[in-house]
Amino acid sequence: MNLIFIDWFIVSIVLLGMVYSVSFTKGLMRSVADFLSAGRTAGRYLISVSQGAAGLGAISIISFLEVGYITGFSFQWWGLSQGIILLAITASGWVIYRFRQTRSLTLAQFFEKRYSKNFRIFAGIVAFVCGIINFGIFPAVGAQFFISYCGFSDLYFGIPTFPLVMIILISIALYFVYTGGQIAVIIADFFQGVFLIVVLFVITIVLYKNVGWDQVSDSLKNTPIKLATEEIKKLEETHSFQLLSENQKLEKIEEINAKYDNSSLINPFKTSRVEDFNLTYFLIGLIGMFYGQLSWQGHQAYNSSAKSAHEAKMAAVLGDIRWKPQGLFIFLVPVLTYVFMNHPDYQSVADSVNNTLRALETDTLKSQMRAPIVLSEVLPSGLLGAFAALMLAAFISTHDTYLHSWGSIFVQDVLMPLRAKPFNKDEHLKALRYSIFGVAVFIFIFSLVFDQNQEIALYFAVTFAIFAGGVGAVIIGGLYWDRGTTEGAWAAMIVGASVAVIGTIIPQVSETWLIEGKNLYWLRDLILDLKEINGIKFYGISMASSSCSYVAVSLLTFKEKMNMDKLLHRGDYSIQGETVFVEKKVGTIWKIFGIGNEFTTEDKIIYFVSYVWNIFFTLVFILGTIYNLSNSVIDDSWMVYWKYQVYINIVFSFIIIIWFTVGGFIDIKEMFSSLGSNKRDHSDSGWIEN
Repeated sequence: MNLIFIDWFIVSIVLLGMVYSVSFTKGLMRSVADFLSAGRTAGRYLISVSQGAAGLGAISIISFLEVGYITGFSFQWWGLSQGIILLAITASGWVIYRFRQTRSLTLAQFFEKRYSKNFRIFAGIVAFVCGIINFGIFPAVGAQFFISYCGFSDLYFGIPTFPLVMIILISIALYFVYTGGQIAVIIADFFQGVFLIVVLFVITIVLYKNVGWDQVSDSLKNTPIKLATEEIKKLEETHSFQLLSENQKLEKIEEINAKYDNSSLINPFKTSRVEDFNLTYFLIGLIGMFYGQLSWQGHQAYNSSAKSAHEAKMAAVLGDIRWKPQGLFIFLVPVLTYVFMNHPDYQSVADSVNNTLRALETDTLKSQMRAPIVLSEVLPSGLLGAFAALMLAAFISTHDTYLHSWGSIFVQDVLMPLRAKPFNKDEHLKALRYSIFGVAVFIFIFSLVFDQNQEIALYFAVTFAIFAGGVGAVIIGGLYWDRGTTEGAWAAMIVGASVAVIGTIIPQVSETWLIEGKNLYWLRDLILDLKEINGIKFYGISMASSSCSYVAVSLLTFKEKMNMDKLLHRGDYSIQGETVFVEKKVGTIWKIFGIGNEFTTEDKIIYFVSYVWNIFFTLVFILGTIYNLSNSVIDDSWMVYWKYQVYINIVFSFIIIIWFTVGGFIDIKEMFSSLGSNKRDHSDSGWIEN
């Protein structure tokens, strides 16, 4: 076992602290809306930190470590292109603001308001199936992390460790959900989020201080030579190579060397080796940022938990800032783990890690666990336990949120619309708890039987697309286009989901069972061709086909415009107290930047900070890209840039941690006060009277 007493003590203290924090929520949950959306009382900092913790679960950290190890620094450059686009989305309130105006508790409730009850049920089913399949590998990856990182044995008291660890972890997450619904989830996730960003920051600094920048540079620059040498060695050991003439052998070797000559983990413009995480990956991701906003319902409760639409908008803007400490870890630590595995100074670490990896059954599992095992070898005692506690907190924060979301979606958007009358409060809460437990059982079984055969990020992309691939057009059209029709929504969802389901099933299909079929060679060839399309590309195809379907079918079936003021509670349909105006007028310049008359001075400062940061790095990206396309930039120059990038992120991360922690505690105090004094409307349960 890798952890000693002090490490387990830290893990225990953190777990007890999380349980204690949730105890304060007992008695505050007094309605269905409290269970589903924390009574719509959450402030911007509380939402930002809590949702950030829910989004950066244990599986996400492992995924980022995996991708960063494969791509090095190069992956980060293309990520800079997303900053200004993400800010434009959040600053404008794209989708989020209008959805909050509808006062829907779930996305599918909005679908009933905008389209029809039958479409709500269908969308709820698709969202639920998509969510639990995407969620299905979370326990497996989390359990495997703790087994590999902590050095657990395969058996304890004759019981296999893998399912035992999954049961323990899922049970802890269930406790948080059952205690107080979304109120408990959001509080627990906040404390987990604060702990998470602090420990990630400390680990990053410690590892960075212990690894010289020259070692980082040498490891990354030598990668092409090392990879070419390894591939040539494997080729020379094959029987077919031995049969070639000397000239043919030289040609094969030259082909391999040429392939890696233009490959770099430092220079983002030389990423020919990174086949799955290249420019195509980011281009589809950029489109998906607009198209898929609000599509992912794993965090659906946060979409309706804000005090107002404006507060939800500010939480989204702050979310971009809050990401910086986490981003520093994701940016630097995967590269540092690569150094430990590839620099001669750390050969003993690499040997120990490789010995552990040999015990793992598949290449996919080895790829996922490589970086965590490296951390288990190099982190000192105390910090070793802190990272284990961090991963436990990250596991719980994601699982309690996802259990709550997918369980709620089944009740709210599938079961409830099928009823002739609404639940009473006790029946409703009981149904929600039963549904959440059912989701827990499913993900446990799915994790036991599902064969993971691609990177986590690509699995996320294709399973995400089962719902998001079609629903993006439905959401955008429903909120912004008064001519969008129910028939168009059906077409978009069916087409988008169908493409994504094919992309999910194909990797699980083995072509060998087709070999003996006399008339099925065409099918085998088709499957092999489809296997060449990775998860992110299936997502792109899904988005494009569903959007075209929505527009085309809506134009063909349009009869009457939608009353958007009624849907969004504007004008004659506005609700008092939803928005507090602090100024009578704002100038044209403010309006251009998405700032309205509900903005305080603090709000404007936050916007200014976000815009300055993102505009600066967008300009760096644009100018750097133009320069690199017209000039040959050496790896040494890129290493200087990455070094300054590290320093900038360290400084800002420290400031952000303090800022958001203080802001979150103030929001918690205000939320508790509101929940203690607000009168509950028990009809606010997601039921829609026809």
